[in-house]
Amino acid sequence: MDRFQAMQVFVRVVDANSFTRAADSLSLPRTTVTTIIQNLERLLGVRLLNRTTRRIGLTPDGAGYYQHCVRILADVEETEACFQEAALRLKGRLRIDVPTSIGRLILIPALCDFHDKYPDVELVLGLGDRPVDMVQEAVDCVIRAGDLEDSSLVARRIGTLQTVTCASPTYVARQGLPQTIEALRDHHAVHYFSSRTGRNCAWDFNVDGKHQEVDMRGAVAVNEAGAYLDCGLKGFGLIQVPRYMALPHLQSGELIEVLPQWKPSPTAISVLYPQSRQLSPKVRAFTDWVAELFAGCPLLSGRDETDPAAAHCGVYARSQGAQPATVAATMQSPALPVVPQRRRSAREEAAEYAL
Repeated sequence: MDRFQAMQVFVRVVDANSFTRAADSLSLPRTTVTTIIQNLERLLGVRLLNRTTRRIGLTPDGAGYYQHCVRILADVEETEACFQEAALRLKGRLRIDVPTSIGRLILIPALCDFHDKYPDVELVLGLGDRPVDMVQEAVDCVIRAGDLEDSSLVARRIGTLQTVTCASPTYVARQGLPQTIEALRDHHAVHYFSSRTGRNCAWDFNVDGKHQEVDMRGAVAVNEAGAYLDCGLKGFGLIQVPRYMALPHLQSGELIEVLPQWKPSPTAISVLYPQSRQLSPKVRAFTDWVAELFAGCPLLSGRDETDPAAAHCGVYARSQGAQPATVAATMQSPALPVVPQRRRSAREEAAEYAL
């Protein structure tokens, strides 16, 4: 029996929590995977997995063996990577999951660069605004924003998300432009609700260095970032969205920034991956690449569109292409001039899954 292959199969079965999913990801017949695990248990003289019709689970011996296998496989992969002549030799499947807006506006426009650097890496990109089970779904790494609660995952911070409060000219013409935080109580908001908890996300502002939440009324709630932005553009209410999503619409006058002197609290953006993927050369290569990508985009690295680097960021290139505009023009609509202006919030909670 090939013990190294047996370790790989065993770890994949545990990570996927399924013989079938493990077999699919390894391009092996399910019967082969089952036979390998049975032979491995026979060789070791212990039962590694408890099997039922609905799920599998590790025995105490299996849990200990799993930890050893993860370290051994990671060491082997790391050792092999050290002797590769160039990073271009990295190859294999890399499954990542990102919020829809990040994927469509930031990653996909830059994927040609990633492919040029790593042509033999098959990048499987999952887009969505829902939480994913990285082990169950065999995901190598994810990009998320907000507080990170799962201590079993390794996190690397790659950026800072800036959020802007804004409204459409249609809404402002109908309801007026709020000039104070207190005035927001007389306005309507489009609500974003968490796919995990079902709760509407709280509205928050940084007022004199302190976090302040505001209760907002609203008649519409969605759980997808693109739909949330669309509702704001249609005048259903005030919205709080990532500035990189709002920028083209602020520049064109389709959106007007509200209360710019009191901005929502910034949120950290991180890449997360299971400990078993910590030393994977493919995960490390993708993490380094996406960190460099975010660093070159001011609105994803704590800066703003006045930064000279903005000229080289795809977000700005697209927003400038349709209608050139100065930075000052982003703060006003042609018809409606803009007035100058803890507990973990539900907005931050939802931001883990949707940007």
